[in-house]
Order: sequence, then structure tokens, then C-alpha cells
Amino acid sequence: MKIVVLDGETLNPGDLSWEGFEALGECVVYERTPENQVLERAKDADVLYTNKTPLHEKTIRRLPKLKFIGVLATGYNVVDIDVAKARGIPVSNIPTYGTNSVAQMAFAHILNLTQRVAHHSETVRQGRWSSCPDFCYWDFPLIELDGLTLGIIGFGRIGQATARLGHAFGMKILAFDVLSDSGKSGEVKFVSLDDIFSLSDFVSLHCPLTADNHHLVGADRLVQMKPTAYLINTSRGQLVDEKSLYRALKQGEIAGAALDVLEREPPNADCPLYRLDNCFITPHISWATRSARSRLMRTAVENLKAFLAGRPSNQVNQ
Repeated sequence: MKIVVLDGETLNPGDLSWEGFEALGECVVYERTPENQVLERAKDADVLYTNKTPLHEKTIRRLPKLKFIGVLATGYNVVDIDVAKARGIPVSNIPTYGTNSVAQMAFAHILNLTQRVAHHSETVRQGRWSSCPDFCYWDFPLIELDGLTLGIIGFGRIGQATARLGHAFGMKILAFDVLSDSGKSGEVKFVSLDDIFSLSDFVSLHCPLTADNHHLVGADRLVQMKPTAYLINTSRGQLVDEKSLYRALKQGEIAGAALDVLEREPPNADCPLYRLDNCFITPHISWATRSARSRLMRTAVENLKAFLAGRPSNQVNQ
């Protein structure tokens, strides 16, 4: 059996091992694969793994030996799962590996927005504190989280983990999920989307991207937010209309935004959001703690073992 990993660099830049796959067959790992080389590299594969390398209909149909596709991520929109299903090829993803890491990143951004840790650390490095006439200084209002409202859109595992962190900081938690009824569950109050945007001091996105929620956060939603409120997105870049967000941040409709994902990844070098001092962007790394990547690797191997045993697990195209 030949196993081909098309883009293994982000999962394992050298601090993990591929030995779990190597124990199951011949394993060839490419750091990354340009789209025009996918067919050549995958032509003899029985098992094909991808993270972000697209596997379109034409590609899948031209791989007669292919028996299993594994996605080294939770999102699987890079694979034409319907064509794979028609050919009898199971597609499995990794649904739960990054729960705590993503929630942690959401709060890393929240804390940076409220304390401006990165800014103040850099100004100390530049000599500001050494030359300060007082024993301290701050360049932005410092915000205490206790008593403020955190609105969470998407109340699956990551949304729930984020809510627990918010509760630990003394925040009030509002939530919206298409699968949850309005009401109250423990310390969380389920409300409408209108209420999430109008009542929250922080709106944090934790929902998958679907045809129905593309550009969920657009001009109409941003204008509902408090001028003191912040938007956090560690989920999917396409949930946010970046042109509308730029205008809202530029015009002071909201206080700031923190994004770990963008509509285009990697983004263009002239992305307008870069020019705003109230927008903070990290390069899609909320999933990338070593602990989370280790869990991802283990689950990917277990998915393959389950397929070989005739019982595919985490299959997304049943």
C-alpha cells in the first residue's frame, strides 16, 4: 500500500514523526504540492492525505488506484466529497484535535485587545519605560473582562471551550447556534443573532463555513455592534466580509478586531486590514500547538487503521 501526503509541512515541520503511517505502508511525504503536480505525485497512491491541497473532481477521477482520502484538518472543502463517494472512496477528517488550542488563541487575542500586551512590550524594548518620568505608562485604555459580555457564534466543542474560559474571567456568556434552541443552559444564555451582535462586548466566531453563513459578518451585522465592541475570528475567514470590516474599523463603528483567519490565505501583501492599528492578525495558527498537531497526527493514523479494518471513522461522505 502506498500512502502519499501532499502537504505535510504545516502538520509536521520536523517536531513530530510520520512513523504511524510508515508502519502501515510505503509513505511518501511532500512538504507542499503545487496544483499542477498533484496528479503526478498521487498517481500511484492507494491512500492520499491533504491539508489544503485541492482534490477536485477531475483529479479524483484520474486516480484509479485511490481507495481512501484523509484530510489533515477539520474542514474538508478542499475535497470533492461527492465525486469521492460516487467512486466509493471514503473521505475522513480530523474533527476534534484543536478544541482547547483554538479557544486559547481566541482568548490570546481578547487579552491582547484589552491589555495591548504586544504593543506595550515592544515600547519597553524601545526604551520608553527607561525614559518614562513615572513608574508606569499605558498608551491605550486597559479593559477588565469581569462583567463584560462574550457573544459566541457556534456553540460546538470550541465554542463551549471558549465559553468556559470566558466564565473563568467573570464574563457573561451569550451564545447562538443553529442547532440550539433559545434558552439558558448553565451559565450560558442562548439568544438570537441580533442579540449576539447588539449586546456583546466581544463577538467570537466558532462556526463552520457553510453556504448559508458566507459573509455572516457584513455591514448589516457590524453596524449592530457597540462602538466599544470587538470581533474575534478563529474559525473561517470567509465568515467575515473584509471590505465591510475594514470600513467599520476605519470609521470607528467597532473598537477593534482580531483575526487568525482571512478570506484569502496567504493574503495579498497589500491587504487593507494591515494598515489599521485596531486590527490584529495572526497567520492561521490557532490549531498549531504541538499538542494539537500530535492529536491530529494520531487521529489521522487511527482513521487509516479504521479504514483498513473495514470500519471507516470520521467519514464525511457516507
